[in-house]
Formats: sequence, C-alpha cells, structure tokens
Amino acid sequence: MAAAEKDGRIDPLVLEQAADWLMQLHAGAASTQLRCECERWRASDPEHARAWRRAEALLGKLGGLPPELAMPALDRSRSSDRTSARRAALLKLAALLAVVPGAWLLAERQGWRHDYQTATGERRNIELADGSRISLNTATTLDVQFDGAQRLLTLRRGEIAVHTASDAQRRPFFVATAEGRLEALGTVFSVRQEAGRTMLAVRESRVRVQARSGAQHLIAAGSQVAFTAAAIGEPRALAAGALAWQRGMLLADAMRLHDFALELGRYRPGIVRCDPRVADVRVSGAFPITDTDAALVMLVSTYPVVARTRLGGYWLTLDAPE
Repeated sequence: MAAAEKDGRIDPLVLEQAADWLMQLHAGAASTQLRCECERWRASDPEHARAWRRAEALLGKLGGLPPELAMPALDRSRSSDRTSARRAALLKLAALLAVVPGAWLLAERQGWRHDYQTATGERRNIELADGSRISLNTATTLDVQFDGAQRLLTLRRGEIAVHTASDAQRRPFFVATAEGRLEALGTVFSVRQEAGRTMLAVRESRVRVQARSGAQHLIAAGSQVAFTAAAIGEPRALAAGALAWQRGMLLADAMRLHDFALELGRYRPGIVRCDPRVADVRVSGAFPITDTDAALVMLVSTYPVVARTRLGGYWLTLDAPE
C-alpha cells in the first residue's frame, strides 16, 4: 500500500476538484444533470472516490457548507473580482479537505457519520450530501451515515421530516428507530420516536415499514401509522396537523387538553402538566410552537383554563379557574 493510502493523503489537485464539486452542488438548487456529472467524476478514479468521501465527511461535520465557502454570489462585481473570490473560497475549502484527523480516516473506510441535534424548542433544516433535505423538530438527535451500499439515518429521539433525493449510486434510503426500520421509496414523510413506538406520516409516495419482529407493511401517501418492535398498527388517514410543526404551528382539532399539554411541553423548556379536572377539555386551533407563551395566551383567552407557573416559568400547570 502506498504511503499516501496509509496516511490518508490525497493529491491536492484532486482535493481541489472535490472542493469545486462541493461548491457547485451547494451553490443553490443543484440540477440532476450536475449531480450526475459529479457522480461520473467520482466513479472515474478511486482517488476521486476517496476525495469525495472526505468532502461528504466535511459536509457532515459542518452541518452543511457554510455560506462563506459556497459559490460566491458576486453578480454586481467585476468578472475578475468574482473569479478571485471564487478561487479564494475554493482554495480555503480544499485546504480544509487536506486536514485529516483520525476520525476522518475512519469515515473514509466506513462511510461518514455525523450527529445532528436540536434543543428543546429549536428546529433545524439540513441538506445531505445526496441532496436530500431533512427538517429536525424540537429535542431531536439524528445520526447520518452514508457509504457505498446505503444511505442511513438513525433517529435517536425526537422527530424529523424527510424529502429524499434521487441517488446516482441507487443506494436505498433508510431511517432506523428503536422499533425497526423504514425504507423510503422516493417520498416525503416524517418519523417521530416516542417511548416504545415509532410514528410515521407519509405525505408523498410510499414508505416500507419493517418492525424488529420482522413484520412489514407498505404505507401509502396520505396515511400514518404507529409501530412497535413487535407489531405494526393499522394505517389511518394522515392527520391534518401531522406536519404542521414544519410551519412552526401546533394544530389541534378537538384535542384533549391533556394531550395538548404533552405536545406543547415538547417545545417549552421545563415541565408542563395538566390538572385532571380539565384534562378532557377539547381544544381546537393553530398555536405557535415558536412562542409557547403566546400559545398559552391564546389558550387561556379561549377556553376555561388558567396557566399557573412557578420556578420562574419552568413549571407550568394548566388548571381549572378558581
């Protein structure tokens, strides 16, 4: 094995080419043709493939390509200025690719892997190396691992919405949870990890569900289903508010106040409780999850409920008026 292969070094010219492809693909909405051209470049030489795996690892570590390293948009500047700015960004990105910590060498051998996280009340959008778009809801932890055989997301906790992209390598796209595995069949869907079960909502195309027990079911667009490690439930019509969190809203349609409190508590730091006396009050409406205080104002001004707080708002109880 050559020394360069042993220590992870890659020809600087090849790294520069990989950096150029990375910039082009993340300058905006990359076309299918551009992605295919990149794939042909990657497949034309094993050194290209190694450089591109390193580029994917960098993308994973940075959570997407920072704007200052993307293709400079300097349309109002002189052509020479645009060329100079682009060249500077390209060299900076190539230099980053040349840095090879031990974890990167492992990523090159096993496929890159990265954790994405959101805090309580935070939402985040990311674009993966294949062009797939992922939205992370509140309090979510997600692992992403791409290799030559598959594209794999592992949802540790929380909720994600997935818009898969076509893959030039035709690798299957999976989402793993504690209860089983989902295979996307060219689709838009969301997955939520709950205690002891996974919730799936399919907006477009189909998703194949396989529970850890081996049970399988194909879920069509417009349907949602819950499954455990042992069994898959009966699919039902997609709830109107299933994906409303992507728009920053909690949609309630005759929802029990007890369940409303549980949902609101996902987006609010601290503890949210509901007194049993008002647990069965039915709540309807669209409530902002980006401002839970505003949501509470809407709630108590519409329904016979009061919001009692203590510990500086950390502890919230929805209670009956005195």
